[in-house]
Amino acid sequence: MENQKKLGPIAFLPLIVFLLLYVGCGITFTLMGAESPFGQFPRHVALLAGVAVALMLAPDVKVGKKLDLFCESMGNSGVMMIILIYLMAGGFQGAAAAMGGKDSVINLALHFIPASLLIPGVFLMCCFISTAIGTSMGTIAAMAPVAIGVAQGAGLNAAIVGAAVIGGSYFGDNLSMISDTTISAAQGCGSEMKDKFRMNFFMALPAAIVAIIIYGVLGSSGAGSVEAGGYNIIQVLPYIVVLITALMGINVAVVLFVGILMTGVIGIAMGTVGFFEWVQAIGGGMSDMFSISIVAALISGIIGLVRYYGGVEWVVNAITSRIKNRRGAEYGIGLLSGVLSAALVNNTIGIIVTCPLAKEIGGKYGIAPKRLASLVDIFACAFLSLMPHDGGILIVTELAGCTPLDVLPYSFYMFALIIFTCVTIQMGLLRTPEEKAAAEKNPALR
Repeated sequence: MENQKKLGPIAFLPLIVFLLLYVGCGITFTLMGAESPFGQFPRHVALLAGVAVALMLAPDVKVGKKLDLFCESMGNSGVMMIILIYLMAGGFQGAAAAMGGKDSVINLALHFIPASLLIPGVFLMCCFISTAIGTSMGTIAAMAPVAIGVAQGAGLNAAIVGAAVIGGSYFGDNLSMISDTTISAAQGCGSEMKDKFRMNFFMALPAAIVAIIIYGVLGSSGAGSVEAGGYNIIQVLPYIVVLITALMGINVAVVLFVGILMTGVIGIAMGTVGFFEWVQAIGGGMSDMFSISIVAALISGIIGLVRYYGGVEWVVNAITSRIKNRRGAEYGIGLLSGVLSAALVNNTIGIIVTCPLAKEIGGKYGIAPKRLASLVDIFACAFLSLMPHDGGILIVTELAGCTPLDVLPYSFYMFALIIFTCVTIQMGLLRTPEEKAAAEKNPALR
């Protein structure tokens, strides 16, 4: 970036201010027993405070230039696509509920799936869909309205189901052959896709099994005694079409638009909703997503200024300068990818920035390309999924009416994935014969 500043860790002050105000106040009011603790200091207001701090940094740069950089970052195509998905998901949820689809899909699920199996079932379905379509956000947008609605109807904790949706969605994002993160990590580190997949799978599978077991236990102990009501399969069709078309790889915004149209055609034809009632339901659902849309745009704008102030460069140097041996190299590569993804709120960009450094470090310490690609991708996805300002958390908490602190304790898959990956680093597991032979000759490569 032209004339980039070098403010070091100070570059992250705007994000720190945001998190301290939003998360800090939320935790404080939670401990005080206040109602809607995370609403006491709204996140978009906390972000405005972060914007103010960002504009005060680097006083030698004109405010006009800072605002230009801020607005350019707010308005990039990736952010606009996320906002469009938010709005379409809200519109679909509102329209489907108005025409009776939400009640029908809840009752249909309760007829055929025991409440105790709903949570692990949601997790497995999200694993399958995300692996098939290669996107966590697309899976969350398609599955969250259905899964959370069913959970609420079954008397389950919506925050647990939201965590299952996020975990399953990132499972596929981390493994799928068509995921942008997988492609970026494999190509960036010089690995074959199939080799990277196998390396990832040996860490993702045990983490997924642990998550399924825990979700099964929570489901059996937390399900309410709910009697399933009646359902109409025709009213369920919009949900089925959304999931099938998402699996076909069609853009999720188009998928949700088709779903919205179907709710209108079916609802009006069956007489369960009038035209203007349907339109108003779409508008109401979209309005519910306005807040997180503003949050997404403001975060992206702040990130643009953080990069301009040299925050990313500082993180890279701070982590890579402390690497001394093979184990430290693997931890450093993972930490670098994870921190960058979380700070930039974009795992693909975090991976793209990390890969050249990972290749250089890997060459020095004899780390195979498939191992590098796997570490970069796993930590990028895991760290980002746990951030209170990530798109997945935002959409789930908005739909479930809960807070990030409600969801995070149940993110069993993500925690298990990090733990299993760190175990392989610490114990030197999953190494190739060439890596083992090199480690025998050189202690620094162990």
